[in-house]
Amino acid sequence: MDMRTDPATVATTVVTMLREGRFDDLEELFAPALAAAVSADTVRTGWAAETAKTGAIRTLGEVTTTPVDDQLTRAVVPVHCENGGLEVRLGIDAAGRLHGLRLAPLTESHWMPPRYATPRRFTEQEITLECGPLTVPGTLTMPRGGRRRPGVVLIASGANDRDVTWGPNKPFKDLAWGLASRGIAVVRFDKVTHVHTRMQHEPGFTMIQEYLPNAIAAVRLLQQQPGVDPARVFVAGHSGGGKAAVRVAAAESSIAGVVMLAADAVPLPRAAARIFDYVAGHGPAADMSATLVGTAETIARTEDPDLSLETPSAELLFGWPASYWLDLREFDQVATAADLDRPILVLQGGRDYQVTEADDLARWQAGLDAKPDVFIQVFPADDHMFFPGSGPSRPADLQAPQHVDPAVVAAIADWLVPESSQGPLSRLLGRLGM
Repeated sequence: MDMRTDPATVATTVVTMLREGRFDDLEELFAPALAAAVSADTVRTGWAAETAKTGAIRTLGEVTTTPVDDQLTRAVVPVHCENGGLEVRLGIDAAGRLHGLRLAPLTESHWMPPRYATPRRFTEQEITLECGPLTVPGTLTMPRGGRRRPGVVLIASGANDRDVTWGPNKPFKDLAWGLASRGIAVVRFDKVTHVHTRMQHEPGFTMIQEYLPNAIAAVRLLQQQPGVDPARVFVAGHSGGGKAAVRVAAAESSIAGVVMLAADAVPLPRAAARIFDYVAGHGPAADMSATLVGTAETIARTEDPDLSLETPSAELLFGWPASYWLDLREFDQVATAADLDRPILVLQGGRDYQVTEADDLARWQAGLDAKPDVFIQVFPADDHMFFPGSGPSRPADLQAPQHVDPAVVAAIADWLVPESSQGPLSRLLGRLGM
């Protein structure tokens, strides 16, 4: 085999290029389909964002390769850094060209259950959410005993697994185990963009395909479980999944209510600019000026009023197709939430720099002010993942072992369970004087 096209050699070369900032050279390795979706600037931006969390590279782990078919090999390179690590995942053909490139959290995770989780109180089983080409796997966490339990479907942001794994942290597993310990059934699932990695760069892809089929399938699966009250199945979304939860509930009338954790309300391109500016000031010491300039140009193209479906994905933020951004422009999450005829719980971390109390939460408060049965709570010490701490939140914080704030788990559980004074049904009865 020609060593220049050997998948392990190609994978090591790619990481070297990333490490040395040779993004234009890396782009030369892209197969045509990848080049149409991802540019050197896209990779530069993604690499800067990930290494802001992990710090500088220290060592590379052993490359693993797995044949996908006669033409394509999947290669994974573990990258160990100052504050944790990440994986570079590649699809490589027989000619050494790249058909896939993804930066993901390091899967060498050592998660430990939070103290508020009591495993003897629940069981877990693997599930499959059948959605045709969008089918994904997931986990059902069921409390032991009891009848007519409430249930909740967790909806993640980004191309995350069901646990939202980041280094040693699994915040969705924290939530699932914590809520199940309090008698609430939970479904969490791998995001469709985590399982079907190419789809988020394909023309025609929108937020609807990213969220609705799987979330609604999870709701219906949970409603069919013995011991679960089908009239009390909620959706709870985090970050982008929070605003998506509103759209899911608007499309599925059987959903009992919505929990939004750090849900963004500021237009996403504008929020991305704010995040990259923050990361530049709190990330590694390396100069990020070139990345910021490239990101600003990409954001400008994404926000262009003349954006059309013909605009190449590689020219747009995150390499997402124009169809995604045009659909997102038409979706007003705050107005959609205000029109819902069901209760809403909004939770916000005070130390969150990605979705902020000053910008995003203020929009939710203003837009939902006249809506009944809305409860908003801020946790001053919590960051974007609702990990408690002190001082300014930093990207590298995600690499330290942490758990979701127990107060957040309690707030969700108290809101979901009608026996609690904080439950949505109890508040409704209280307004009726009952």
